[in-house]
Amino acid sequence: MKYPALDVRGADADRVLTLVDDFAPTAVEDLEDGLSIFFSHAQKRDEARAAVEGEFPHAAITAREVDDEDWARRSQENLTPVTVGAITVTPPWCMQDGQVAEPAHHAITILPSMGFGTGHHPTTRLCLAALQSVDLHDKRVLDVGTGSGVLALAAAALGAREALGIDFDLDAVTNARENLELNPHVGNVRFETVDVRDAALPAADVVLANLTGAVLLQNASLLTSTVAAGGTLIISGLQTHERDEVVGAFQAATVRWSGEEAGWEALAFNFPAAGAV
Repeated sequence: MKYPALDVRGADADRVLTLVDDFAPTAVEDLEDGLSIFFSHAQKRDEARAAVEGEFPHAAITAREVDDEDWARRSQENLTPVTVGAITVTPPWCMQDGQVAEPAHHAITILPSMGFGTGHHPTTRLCLAALQSVDLHDKRVLDVGTGSGVLALAAAALGAREALGIDFDLDAVTNARENLELNPHVGNVRFETVDVRDAALPAADVVLANLTGAVLLQNASLLTSTVAAGGTLIISGLQTHERDEVVGAFQAATVRWSGEEAGWEALAFNFPAAGAV
């Protein structure tokens, strides 16, 4: 299987990421002198290319197709375990080689693919930290845009009663289910292909949404409606300059935790309990 990618060199990286937000990028890989941005569909990649070319006419912009197998091979060469608090996210070969770092209490094995979510991106690490700021015992967790499934798996490992990961991308859900099989010690997790624009979402005590700033703004009401009374919403994928606008979109809730890394933000909101004024 091949995935559409866009290589951009000679342009401001933060601005490029903002421009492509509306075209549903699935992942970003740093290049020595730019970015590779990956998409689920060639049409979205081509629309993103037009947007970037309009703003940066002198940038070097190349569209290409990437083999999923090639991504996994390159990932296997470069990826090592990542530990955030009590969670270590590790590729399977490091688990086999006994390289998982201590003092993590829970190891989550993730097979790299275009579903991404290997723990190496700042937004994934921030979400893992935010999850550990919440008491997950006996909680229902919903992971919107689950990708590799790493956050749903981590939530279950940290004590959630059940975790449901959803994504509109069938390939991502397939990868998440493969990762579930790699983690037999983690129970009560399932993954489903769901387009949030067409389906009612179940309420959950803790809702995760590691998306993009633009997608968070577009779906603020929908995400809010999925959080049970007294529950928590954890969001990431927004950049620092988007924080105020995104916080304003969730004005029914109170920020209880926030984190920042390399210009990316994560926020955890508390929602009022039933009957609270």
